[in-house]
Amino acid sequence: MIFSGFLDLPWWGCILVALGLTHVTIAAVTIFLHRHQAHRALDLHPIASHFFRFWLWLTTGMVTKEWVAIHRKHHAKCETAEDPHSPQIYGINRVLWGGVFLYVKESYNRETLERYGHGTPDDWMERNLYTGHAILGLTLMGAVDLALFGLVPGALILLSQIVWIPFWAAGVINGIGHYFGYRTYGCADASTNIVPWGILIGGEELHNNHHAFASSAKLSSKWYEFDIGWMYIRMMEMLGLATVKKVAPTPRFAAPKPAADLDTLHAVIANRYDVLSRYAKSIKKTYREEVQRLAHWSPGEAEALKSLKRVLLRVQELSEVERVRLTDALRNSRALATVVAMRQELTALWERSNASKEQLLRQLQDWCHRAESSGIAPLQDFSRRLRCYA
Repeated sequence: MIFSGFLDLPWWGCILVALGLTHVTIAAVTIFLHRHQAHRALDLHPIASHFFRFWLWLTTGMVTKEWVAIHRKHHAKCETAEDPHSPQIYGINRVLWGGVFLYVKESYNRETLERYGHGTPDDWMERNLYTGHAILGLTLMGAVDLALFGLVPGALILLSQIVWIPFWAAGVINGIGHYFGYRTYGCADASTNIVPWGILIGGEELHNNHHAFASSAKLSSKWYEFDIGWMYIRMMEMLGLATVKKVAPTPRFAAPKPAADLDTLHAVIANRYDVLSRYAKSIKKTYREEVQRLAHWSPGEAEALKSLKRVLLRVQELSEVERVRLTDALRNSRALATVVAMRQELTALWERSNASKEQLLRQLQDWCHRAESSGIAPLQDFSRRLRCYA
């Protein structure tokens, strides 16, 4: 019969097949395109590398150089007008529902491909098959689906394969992953972790973790987070098909030193996002104390501070209106103004690329001295904790 294929599956069997096939594609995107090609977080055995390339050609028609270049540009120009797909610039609806069109538009930008697409495959197969005949791969995949599952089930399975990556990767990750969710690390961009369990999109749900440590092969960082892509990488590593090159640093602590030294400086810079995360707790505690203090003699000032809680905790650049409101609100809170200003000084330690390590060490020691002499208990506690980084 025209509706029958070689595999006569029930409707739920076809759904399981579609989920399985699309999950292989998700694994290929996160392991091969993202962690291996774009960020060089791991090396892949040629067999694994070529399998992923072949599978992506069959199921998406994506060109490795284009995907890698666009993603690298996203990191380099994140949340700016040059970001290929920022919801902060284009709006959440345009990126969520039309992210694939933004991707296609940027793929025609030759400057993007030449500047950011270096180091991607350039062998005979890439030049003569994968890049030049993207539609052929999808056509072959469609023929196999129709032959195996029948006309209607095969067509639906093929459709799910075609739309899966454009929606979940180009739409959800690039859209929601920069708009809604929780933030573990105070990156300068708006990246978020959508949910703590990265299964449906291969671990890419942990997008804030990725932006904090872009070259890490592992995207989970907290005990309650799960990155299924990392699980696959570890399994491939045991089979000799992958070699992990880098993962995010794990903070280590020792007894507080009398004064910060070069080892402390190196540990603080290496664990800068953990430092910022812990510093945010100092700001929150100071904020609560100041709101309670102001509530007794100036309820209006206390309310002004309450409305700016989210702004206080943000490390990304504020708008002019937000800066003015924050400056006005902090005039009656010396403690809160101090911890906010000293956060900017702390982040400058790892942003000053032209300073010597001796200069940075003196700045860190001076920062700790002023923090512990400030009379602000949360800031003093944090400074002592800072001298424990090992």
